[in-house]
Amino acid sequence: QVQLVESGGGLVQAGDSLRLSCTGSGRTVSTWTLGWFRQAPGKEREFVAGITSSGGNILYAESVKGRFTISRDNAKNTVYLQMNSLKPEDTAVYYCAVRRYVAVLTTPSEYAYWGQGTQVTVSS
Repeated sequence: QVQLVESGGGLVQAGDSLRLSCTGSGRTVSTWTLGWFRQAPGKEREFVAGITSSGGNILYAESVKGRFTISRDNAKNTVYLQMNSLKPEDTAVYYCAVRRYVAVLTTPSEYAYWGQGTQVTVSS
């Protein structure tokens, strides 16, 4: 079993930055691919960024490219999402999820374990 816990969300103004963390416990997640997703009210869950276990393959959604950076520290079993130049449309609950296989995929159903989510609210 894998447990994931997100942290770092909050209320910020447009243009501010936040860093989200996702820490895994139970079976080690350091060898798994991890994705960040978000879900705004009334919308479907969407892919934000993903990273393979080695960090060698990273993928971003077009809407966050150039503003968000994903990274991981396998020694700490933690993946980070640095979010800069935040916009009101980034407001959502942010989730991390892991999948056992190497490829970074953008479909939520491809991920086996999920965290409980952390709220990010960006005011204009």
